Amino acid sequence: MKSKVIGAVTLAVAAVGLFAAAAPAFAQQKTITVWWGKGFYRSEDDALLDTIKKFEAKTGIKVELSQYAIQDMIPKTVAALDAGTVPDVAYSDTYDVQAQGKWAYEGKLEDLTDVMEPIKDRFVQNTLDASILYNDVTKKKAYYGFPLKQQSMHVQIWNDMLEKAGFKQSDIPTDWEGYWTFWCDKVQPGIRKATGQRIYAVGQPMGVESTDAFQSFYTFMDAYHVKLVDDDGKLLVDDPKVRDGLIKALKDYTDTYIKGCTPPSSTTWKDPDNNVAFHNKTIVMTHNFTISIAAKWYEDSQNQALTQEQRDAGKKAYEQDIITASFPKAPDGSTIRYRSDVKTGLIFTAAKNKAEAKQFISFLLQEENVRPYIEGALGRWFPVTKESQASPFWQADKHRKAVHAQFTGGTAPFDFTKNWKFTILNNENVWAKAMNRVVSEKVPVDKAVDELIARIKQVAG
Repeated sequence: MKSKVIGAVTLAVAAVGLFAAAAPAFAQQKTITVWWGKGFYRSEDDALLDTIKKFEAKTGIKVELSQYAIQDMIPKTVAALDAGTVPDVAYSDTYDVQAQGKWAYEGKLEDLTDVMEPIKDRFVQNTLDASILYNDVTKKKAYYGFPLKQQSMHVQIWNDMLEKAGFKQSDIPTDWEGYWTFWCDKVQPGIRKATGQRIYAVGQPMGVESTDAFQSFYTFMDAYHVKLVDDDGKLLVDDPKVRDGLIKALKDYTDTYIKGCTPPSSTTWKDPDNNVAFHNKTIVMTHNFTISIAAKWYEDSQNQALTQEQRDAGKKAYEQDIITASFPKAPDGSTIRYRSDVKTGLIFTAAKNKAEAKQFISFLLQEENVRPYIEGALGRWFPVTKESQASPFWQADKHRKAVHAQFTGGTAPFDFTKNWKFTILNNENVWAKAMNRVVSEKVPVDKAVDELIARIKQVAG
């Protein structure tokens, strides 16, 4: 299959090349529509706008950009698909997790092999793998998306709060059981005694509307080496070892709540809420699928609209008080291999200006354009190209160094890249529902896991 795809590429690349060479001569009145998720930081959006201006000047193609809040992108895109009025290029942080595999399966996405094949050597292999999806109409896998950036799991800790509780970073155990016991049994009573406030040691995302909840739970599953699908996407949940691992992972995840070590509201948290709790110092640590928590304080330190006192507070928090760390060792003593969520953009088969849209993607993915966009996110996203990963940006401070070390240590893909039906399970957030069955409805952990397995089989079997 792969050789057939590659064999078809030569003519496609030649055709695109001919078009690109001639484009400025007749594309003056061409306009492409681009829908893009709104960035977290102004520098991120400014880098995208700068690339668009350069693209317009070079090609004569006008880019009509619309940016939307992340939570609005999927509903707007689904409505556009139903109406037949899709944008020419689309990108959202949520596409890959919630919809892209399904759209590829249904034949709604354009094959981008002619864009990606000539430049694939510039990209890290795991990011290419995440972009190759199965199309049930053509009965083949191909690049039904382009990799743009990626994220993984990190732990954020208030070092000053840890010290106030009577501990230092070197006191944090590295073994699995000792690690969680340390936060619940030592840090929490320590910080409460020192402050007289009802501070919680851990921020454990458990909300059904939180992607943090399912991403964090995957890390707990990985600690127990739970493998839900094989490389072909076939379910493995009937294996008793998988069930046993799920029970242990769910028990450990929910025990933090049952022991009173995470805020009661964490069962209803949405994605920003563990960040907010951390910033407000109502929790000492949390796990988060980017370093957006630390990056917020860096942005404060650079924000000229803030007072000098606020900028100084941001600088102190980023450089001194916040620790970016990894999870402890797995229960068997091995190092957890983290999941990488590779964020991908797309072109729909129903797009009206596909040739010009491919030109735009090719331009965006050039190193001098994609790097400022990724680095404009202040460390929140990690690059997908080899050259950008070697950028001095990732050695500039302790937080970025921690991210670099975690990614270059090797990552694993999420199950939805192998079985697109897991996007449905992620949308439902069956993982957080299982947590809430245990902590809110007092269902035994093994029963909640059996319900979880039954739902996985019903949807993805």
